[in-house]
Order: sequence, then C-alpha cells, then structure tokens
Amino acid sequence: MSASSSTTDPATHWLQTPHRRYNPLRGEWVLVSPHRTQRPWQGEVATASTAPKISYDPACYLCPGNTRAGGHLNPKYDGIFVFDNDYAALLPDAAQAGDAFSQHPLLRAEQERGLCRVVCFHPDHSLTLAHMETRDIERVVEAWTEQYKDLSARDWIRYVQIFENRGAMMGASNPHPHGQIWATEHIPNEPLAELRTQQAYLQTHHRCLLCDYVKLELAQAERIICANEEFVALVPFWAVWPFEALVLSRRHAGSLTDLDRAQQTGLAEILKQLTTRYDNLFATSFPYTMGLHPAPVDNQPHPEWHFHAHFYPPLLRSATVRKFMVGFEMLGMPQRDITPESAAERLRAAE
Repeated sequence: MSASSSTTDPATHWLQTPHRRYNPLRGEWVLVSPHRTQRPWQGEVATASTAPKISYDPACYLCPGNTRAGGHLNPKYDGIFVFDNDYAALLPDAAQAGDAFSQHPLLRAEQERGLCRVVCFHPDHSLTLAHMETRDIERVVEAWTEQYKDLSARDWIRYVQIFENRGAMMGASNPHPHGQIWATEHIPNEPLAELRTQQAYLQTHHRCLLCDYVKLELAQAERIICANEEFVALVPFWAVWPFEALVLSRRHAGSLTDLDRAQQTGLAEILKQLTTRYDNLFATSFPYTMGLHPAPVDNQPHPEWHFHAHFYPPLLRSATVRKFMVGFEMLGMPQRDITPESAAERLRAAE
C-alpha cells in the first residue's frame, strides 16, 4: 500500500512517512525514513563473536597481575583499578602550538593539554556492565565521581569526559571491562554544543531544558526504556543511532559530584537494566559507545546543565548488521530508518 492510500490514523500517519526531527541539545536535525525498513539488505554481515568467556586471561594487559603493553605491571587488584593511560592521546605538558599559523584566521591551532586515564571496572575478564552486580556498578560510579573530582581540581582542566567503548565493533582494543577518562584543557565540541543550547533554553524559558524534557517523556511514555525513582533511560525523540539511548536524572543535578547516595545507586541500577536489555535484544554482547556528560569545570556556575549519559550502539537489524553513517549522513544530515518509538518498544520488551 502506498503512503498516499494508507488508512493509518492521520494524527500518527506522519510517523510512518519521511520527516525530520529537531535535536534541542545540539541544535541540529535528523532525517527519519521509516518506510526504508522494508528494503532488502545485501550489505555487510559480520560474524558474531563466540569467544569463550574466561575470568582471567594471561594475555590480557588489563587483568590483575599482568604486564601492560607499556611495560607496567598491574597490581593484583580485586575491585576498581585506575591508571594513567600508557598511550595517552593528551599530555599534561604539551608544547605551545600554533605560532606558525597565528597570523591567519583560516589557519588556527592552539595548545591542548590533558590527562588520560583507564578505569578497569572489575578484575573478572569475562564481565560487562550487563553481567556485573549492581553493587559492583555502584563502585564504578563512585570511581567515576572520585576521578571527576580529582581531575577537575586542576585549574587548567575545563572538561572531564568519561566514556566506555564496548565491543570490537566500536573499536575496543580489549574485552576486559573498562572505560576511559580524558580531561581536557578546553571544552570539547559535543559538550560545548550542549552547553550553548542549555544556556539558551534557560535564558529563554527560565527552566532547565533536560528537566522539562524528562518530564515530557515520562508523561508521554512512548520512548521510555526503563526507569527507577532516580533515573530514566529512553530513546530520545531525535535519536540518530537505531537503538540510541539517553540516561537522565529525574532530579536536577549538574555533575557526578552533585549526585547523592540514592542517585548513585539509581544510576548503577539503570545502567544494568539498560545494558541487559541491549544484550537481550539480539542475544549478543551489545556493542556501544557510552559517555557521561557532567557540567564543565571551567570555574563558572552552570545552573543550566543537567547531568546525563549517551549510549550510541551501532547495531541495526541483528547481532551482525550494523548502521553505517555514510553518504547522505556524512554530507547532509543524520538519517535513521526505525522510529525512536519503535526502538524503545523493542528495548522495553527485551527485559
């Protein structure tokens, strides 16, 4: 049946036809093309990983007691283990840059100092957040908070980006449960865009953008994946990746250090619930990039900033078929096939 002859309810028919949605956090649009889910797939089909699960890998440079690639020996840790990245992308004593280009506005460069750390979530090589106990994930949240506090205390650090690349499909070089923290001298592009939109919303509406958004989503309940008393996980109205998720605190908090004990526990619980649903969706250890977005640490007050986390998973149709950002997505604007409402419904059912 063609779109013009459909008998779908006119009030919701637009959801099944090409349309674009606005992302108020980035000030950008995403194209949604639901009718494309019917097209045949003849693209790449990868082989799902079936490696056996082992609690200790003598060849793993993150397991307790092993020697890392940079030659340092790991302690025989039995909880969280944090260390400076042996191959850091940023250095605290980077040389001044840009002198040769400073005379022309089209050739700009400037120094970027920073610190990079690795956080091992657990000594058990076989685990992921989805398979860890909630109390163990709480300890990860506590470690993130301690690192955020420690790194932000340096007067030249402006942002602390905490993230996890999960799975080889997302470029993770080691399956051991771990994440990274990069603390930078300037606010990076993504949080900078979110800073500007949240500031503009507060100035215009005298309210927090994400406080208003989480209330709206809870009232509509179409895109909610899971929730508890402190946090909500949902597929945002403007999602780009097929099963993208946004994790939001119900109570306003700007940073990890603003979370009380109940909120820390709530965050740990919601991370476990969401990652478990991801694994159940395609019966695989779901790949993703996850990042926390706390407020900048630029010595300025940030009443506009609402603590949140992004999950960007690449899988589209199965454990082996991924979404590629190519062609129009790279040259025009992001595009998705399944609607955020449909993605949320599938994730809700994947308990």
